[in-house]
This record gives sequence, C-alpha cells and structure tokens, in this order.
Amino acid sequence: MRDFPSCFGENGVQVADSSSSNAAKNAQNLVTSVYQARIRGRSCLITITWSKNLMGQGLSVGIDDASNQCLCKVDIKPWLFSKRKGSKSLEAYSCIIDIYWDLSSAKFGSGPEPLEGFYVSVVVDRQMVLLLGDMRKEAFKKTNATPVPSNAVFVAKREHLFGKKVFFTKAQFCNGGQIHDLVIECDTHGMNDPCLMVRVDGKSLMKVKHLRWKFRGNHTILVDGLPVEVFWDVHNWLFGASVGNAVFMFKTCLSAEKLWASGPLSDPNTLPWSFSQRFLDSKSQSLGFSLILYAWKNE
Repeated sequence: MRDFPSCFGENGVQVADSSSSNAAKNAQNLVTSVYQARIRGRSCLITITWSKNLMGQGLSVGIDDASNQCLCKVDIKPWLFSKRKGSKSLEAYSCIIDIYWDLSSAKFGSGPEPLEGFYVSVVVDRQMVLLLGDMRKEAFKKTNATPVPSNAVFVAKREHLFGKKVFFTKAQFCNGGQIHDLVIECDTHGMNDPCLMVRVDGKSLMKVKHLRWKFRGNHTILVDGLPVEVFWDVHNWLFGASVGNAVFMFKTCLSAEKLWASGPLSDPNTLPWSFSQRFLDSKSQSLGFSLILYAWKNE
C-alpha cells in the first residue's frame, strides 16, 4: 500500500498493488514519534524511532531543519553493538547537539518502545531540547542541563500493529494529553459483509458497515471533547493478497483531509519518514496531532 486513496482529494494517489510477500517480510515492529522543537531559535523536527525485529531492538534519533534537510542522525543498537547507555555529540546549526540515552533499566512490553526505566535526551547549550522517559532526575544530572522543562511539542506518531482481527495500542491525541486504549477491530476472513469498529477506552466510537463498498473513508469521533478525524484504507485486507496492510490515521485537525490530499503518506516499507516539509509549510503548531497506524493481519 502506498498511501491514502483518491477519495480523500483530487490529488490523492491510487493504492498500489502489494501482493508480494516482501511487504510482510520487510515490515518491522516500528514506532516513530515526531517532536517539534527549537534549537537556538530555529524550528526543527526531532524524529525518534524505536525498532524491534529478529536482529534485536534499536533506537534512531534524527533532526531535520525547516528545509526538510537532515541535520544529523544517530543510530543506537544497544542490545547488539554497544552499551545500553551512552552519548553522542553531533554538529548542526553551528552548534553542538548532544544526544544522551540510558536504557540499562528499561522495561518493555510487546512492542519496541520502552514503558519505563529509561531516558533519551537532546541537549544544546545546556538546554534540554527534548527529554523522553521517566528517569528525568537522572537525565538532568547526567547532561548537566539547566533544570527547565523542554518546550518540545509531540506532533505525530507512526506505528506498525499486528493481529488477526483485533489491533490494540496506547494512544495520545494531543501533546501532553491523556493516554487512551485504542482498539481497531475488523474480521475479514470468510465474512460476506465485514465491518470496521474503533473503540477508545472500551467505548465504541465508530462502526463502518458494508465495508466492501466503504473500504476507504473518513469519520469524526470525539475524544476528551476534542474532534478527531479518522481516515481508513482497508483495500488490501479485502481485495489484496493474504499479505498486506491497512492504514489508519487519527488527526486532531479539521483540515487533515486537505493536508494529506496534497501528498502521499510514507510507504510502510520505507524507513525514512520526514514530516518536516508538510508540518512546517502548513504551520504545524496549528495542525494538532497525527497518529498513523499500519495494521498487518496475521492469517
């Protein structure tokens, strides 16, 4: 699957054929989060990618500038090639960007993203540009950064999910918002008229019947009193080969359709995922938050 279809706008791109089994083989258990931050007064986007595959677990930290150029990137593979904690100094914007991490006590669930016992930080001029994890005290002590909270804004997240008919994840729909249980349910095996359901914290908020006719579309739900636009494309589940993925996007922005019709979503098999041009060109601070889910069926 390449992106959301033409029904989202005249400039949308048709769904590509993904009958090849390489799609599933190349799909990794990935979670990518994007944060908007400022380095010496300049806007940038920091991309954090947690990965898990047969080779082990890894972490990648990348920083893009406003012109969609990668300023710097570091790949950390603590379970295979290095210690579980350390630091890396990179140069960009005529300054030194220090990246620190400590995963030595990290606890993981079924996914690649740690649940607790860790920190990842980006520091410039002793300012904490970005701090992730629950070990905040340890992070400030290690980095010797000024004890002032980071002003980075969580703007987007992409995740790969796997299941037979039920797909579960934890989700925030705005920066600093409440964490919700998000469930997508769709049984397509042997069903003449499958339907699609979305539940948040156990409450059914969306149900799409006659899915063979409505395999692509959008609908608005309310979460925490905030309108969330849900886009879906389940074409591959219904009409593709047994190996294929569906795509879902949850967007806290009324102009989401216009934004995504202007260009395609990243291919799930392509690891680079730069949000820079779209978010910065569209004044990302006013666009809210995007959650993109690639759901792979295990038949």
